[in-house]
Amino acid sequence: MKAAHALLYRYAIPFTEAITVHGLKLLQREGIILALKTTEDGHTAYGEIAPLPGLHKENLASAEAQLVEVLSKHEFINHSIFHDQLFPSVRTGLEMAMINLDAAVSGKSPKFSNAAEHPSKHVPVNALLFGDIQQVEQRAVEYFNLGYRTFKLKISSRNSDIAIRSIETLHHIFGNTIDIRLDANQSFSLDDALEFAAHIPLESIAYIEEPLKNAEDLGEFFAKTAIPSALDETLWQKPELLAQIPPEALAALILKPNQLGGISVALELALYAKKHNLLTVFSSAFESGISLSFYTWLAASASSEPAACGLDTYRYLKRDLLETPFRAENGLLDAHKLYRAGLIVNKSDLKLISLWSM
Repeated sequence: MKAAHALLYRYAIPFTEAITVHGLKLLQREGIILALKTTEDGHTAYGEIAPLPGLHKENLASAEAQLVEVLSKHEFINHSIFHDQLFPSVRTGLEMAMINLDAAVSGKSPKFSNAAEHPSKHVPVNALLFGDIQQVEQRAVEYFNLGYRTFKLKISSRNSDIAIRSIETLHHIFGNTIDIRLDANQSFSLDDALEFAAHIPLESIAYIEEPLKNAEDLGEFFAKTAIPSALDETLWQKPELLAQIPPEALAALILKPNQLGGISVALELALYAKKHNLLTVFSSAFESGISLSFYTWLAASASSEPAACGLDTYRYLKRDLLETPFRAENGLLDAHKLYRAGLIVNKSDLKLISLWSM
């Protein structure tokens, strides 16, 4: 069923604490919500367009301008909007809204091509850790008591000593009862990464996400350390490298749909990961529960035993846009329950900016 109307809303939600993205300090999360409405049955479906400053090339103003152009041409009616000229965040929001509309009309959760035969009921979540050693320890203990067993620790070449001591502290407290993933955001040179790796116990971490400034050297890094890497930024900065990096040097692909270029692109990469025995880790860019609930369903659909995903970012937003705020229980996400809840939006934080008849 086609949408009869499209509405664009803006939102701005404060972070619970300042978030730093590639050196840029952010105090609030801003984005656009696209609502598609049918006339006959009164169905409404939502998609989120939320480029993150410091991460995306497009900003909110340029994303909105592109959305307006698409809506003015009625291009999305026949799916002709799904081309490479669209900003990644815009394509993601459009795809999300259209998939959600089909689900709302059918009354069934979405089914994706190449999905697992039986979607997982639950998706585990990795808890995000950052800050000084005391903050890392305090948060880790808190999350562990809440049921989390996978942790993602933000590290940097500028603070490698703190990172090493934080890893040692976590390993001492929890031993092998948790999985520790590191995220270096491409901050190390190869030599510095080798020096860093020499000071951490091999059995203490699962992988390092984007350890190197030059991803071309990941094969050599693995050969010299036996520590596998995960790809995140490389997947959209230099996607051609995925076929060049030895699969044995990798442990996971980190999939942020709104940066990769949409839902369909993320699903293609999930299939690549499955074929090469890599973990598929769906992740967010501090989006609202509208996106997080959708990504949870993607993760559950991609594997009957999904890896712990990076969808814990809801903790850093003071409010959600959903009637029932997105939440994990005991470190797990109830995929079907959260997907259905993600379709019901609380409009109190939304400001209508335009209305279109299709």
